[in-house]
Amino acid sequence: MADDTSAPAGRDMPRPAGGDDPGRVVTCDLAFDIQEPADIALQVVAAERGGRTLEERLNLATGGTPLPPPVELAAPHGGRIHLLRVPRGLFTASYRAHLERPHPRPASRPDGTAGAEPLDLQRLTYLRPSRYCPSDHVVGIAVAEFGALPQGRPRVDAITDWIHHRIGYVAGASTVHDTAEDTLLTGQGVCRDFAHLGVTLCRALGIPARFTAVYAPGLTPMDFHAVFEAWTGGAWHLHDPTRRVPRDSLIRIATGRDAADTALATVLAGIATLRSIEVTATVTGLLPADDHRAEAVLA
Repeated sequence: MADDTSAPAGRDMPRPAGGDDPGRVVTCDLAFDIQEPADIALQVVAAERGGRTLEERLNLATGGTPLPPPVELAAPHGGRIHLLRVPRGLFTASYRAHLERPHPRPASRPDGTAGAEPLDLQRLTYLRPSRYCPSDHVVGIAVAEFGALPQGRPRVDAITDWIHHRIGYVAGASTVHDTAEDTLLTGQGVCRDFAHLGVTLCRALGIPARFTAVYAPGLTPMDFHAVFEAWTGGAWHLHDPTRRVPRDSLIRIATGRDAADTALATVLAGIATLRSIEVTATVTGLLPADDHRAEAVLA
């Protein structure tokens, strides 16, 4: 784990402090063994849309020596990617942030449908099959299970309920190579598999859906978490088939077609092996209640 008291490496990101607020505090500590100099893309910092940042710090070091500041790229939906070149040795990345709770988001149409709103490029992107979400392969089961339901949110709610009740949450049950098809066949998985299956079934029914990596206060055991968002009623609504955390506590990190777009660290060149990872996410005060059937929108 990186030392909080060390000189900041990469990017020191203080923000003005505010008064008392029902905020969120998140941390992430990563350690990699770098066998050959590596180009790495990190996606661990909170997205810009996740609420006003009161304080934020990203420390990057190899063998305790701070690294030069990384390049920050703006990713879709407020995400931030940090690109850096890492020499051989033990590489550590330490992230700390205190975020204000986001303001309430606008509600959708009362009927929960998308109406006659034309597709834009973003929603078209999230209708297409992707690496972990081969929606074109599961149209039959999607139509058989959910095709008789009213279009829009009723179908997505039914998909979320179906996954929650039919798929077992089993730690270690899947690998990074498993797709939503594998989850359907085995009937078990972890949060990324639940989210991939939700995305896949929605797309198979013509509902744009996207995969979102988040910090999740209240998650046990603590780790990164994955959920999905579906376009209904003129907005991206948040769904978590695992129902393991209150959705109102979540902090967006990265959003994309599936987990391939939202990996916490991608080795672009060189050789690097993840040695350890430790994540924390808390709220100041009590965790919000969530019945998981009410409307929710992630900032």
